[in-house]
Amino acid sequence: MTEPSVARLVAHHIRYQNRLFWRAPIGAFFTIALPLIMLVLFDAIFDGDVEIGGRGPVSITQFYTPALAAFAAASATYTNLGTGLAIYREDGVLKRFRSTPLPPWVYIAGAIGSGVWIAAIANAIMIGIAVVGFDVSLPADRIPAAAVAFGFGVFAFAALGVALASLAPSGGAAPAMANATILPLSFISNVFIPLEDPPAWLDTVGDIFPLKHFVEAFLAPFDPTSTGSGFEWGDLAVVAVWGVLGAVVAVRSFRWQPTVGKARSGRRSRTGARSAR
Repeated sequence: MTEPSVARLVAHHIRYQNRLFWRAPIGAFFTIALPLIMLVLFDAIFDGDVEIGGRGPVSITQFYTPALAAFAAASATYTNLGTGLAIYREDGVLKRFRSTPLPPWVYIAGAIGSGVWIAAIANAIMIGIAVVGFDVSLPADRIPAAAVAFGFGVFAFAALGVALASLAPSGGAAPAMANATILPLSFISNVFIPLEDPPAWLDTVGDIFPLKHFVEAFLAPFDPTSTGSGFEWGDLAVVAVWGVLGAVVAVRSFRWQPTVGKARSGRRSRTGARSAR
């Protein structure tokens, strides 16, 4: 029997991870539906134009479309990967995969590939609806800049998501760690609120972390007041550095087996829940 190629194995595990994602409607809601709902609500609530970071005024939807698209991409990779891998480890799923002939990296590549695929779907839906329904414009000659910003962002946040799963002490702690990091950063990274004149210290904190730079790099191609190709190489460099740091942490710290106490407590908790039902 001919062994399947590495590419075929990775493609198979991307499909496998996609099926797991769509079987959990709550994940699809927070990753795809919630950013769209926010776009509609923000368009209805806020009025006027937005000016941030020295950019000229842009409409509410022209600003929020790339900002929320970047947030959806970060959620699909960082949040979903970080929480999913940590929960699978605690449930013993990763341990069982590790005991099969499947190369471990193929499983991780499948999980990352699925996260990137879900992020691409979320962005395509978001931008498509914004262009058709809200007159948001993305010039054709700036699509490459948007695609490059998307690529840098998803691979950086995917690496950070695997790093989060590596550092999470349990499956139950991973969602809290993900939300405790991504949500506050969203408020200071021009995702939920356009910070036109923030305090200097808040601006500095936002500049340290990658989400603000991802949003800035993704916003530039949508900015009708700017000139040029839309590439923001300085922001992309910061995003790339965070991606490399996440990859280093993930490679050095990732665990396939749960700690004994966490695994036992998780099984007792699930057994108790089933008994209660």
